[in-house]
Amino acid sequence: MTDLLLYGHADSGHACKVALALSLAGLPHETVTIDIWAPPDTRPPAFLAANPAAEVPVLMIDGTPHVQSGAILLELATRFACLGGDTPHGLRRGRELLLWEANRIGMCLPQLKQARQDAGRGYPPDVIDWLTARYRADCARFDLLLGNDPFFHGQAPGIGDCAIWGYAQWLHEAGMTPTPAMAAWLDRMRALPAMRAPQAFFPPA
Repeated sequence: MTDLLLYGHADSGHACKVALALSLAGLPHETVTIDIWAPPDTRPPAFLAANPAAEVPVLMIDGTPHVQSGAILLELATRFACLGGDTPHGLRRGRELLLWEANRIGMCLPQLKQARQDAGRGYPPDVIDWLTARYRADCARFDLLLGNDPFFHGQAPGIGDCAIWGYAQWLHEAGMTPTPAMAAWLDRMRALPAMRAPQAFFPPA
């Protein structure tokens, strides 16, 4: 049986992507919450040994560290033939969605969320305007990619849904409004039996 250990934190959308994928796939694993707000050099030695960059998520698979959420999602899909990784079409779809998310909606939403938390300090107004414009463009592409299916992978969620969920779950915190299609997808994602709140995926240490 494969030994899985996930390092993450509830405030990390990237860690939430991997936690959700593990939950949806029904893969037994252990979780260690890392205080990402503490100085990096104070984090557990085993975690720092696994990822000297001191970033989450890190997924240990049989003792081997895997980093970067998109790469981890692809590893899970291919290794365990799950969440779209059981067919060439599903895996191709997953790759396309992961790359879109990383370069588009997964870039602007974390920044908008952080700017709102910081009351805009350190974010010039033109930067906020630019990020907001990007989000609006991303909404149109979101609707196009989703189409008429309930999930981005069709009738069931896959790694693409996990990736997009990572920060789309915090639209309100980012001060953004979803399209009707996005709102309906968010409701379907929240209703999944395997879904958990970030604090449930990563309880306080």
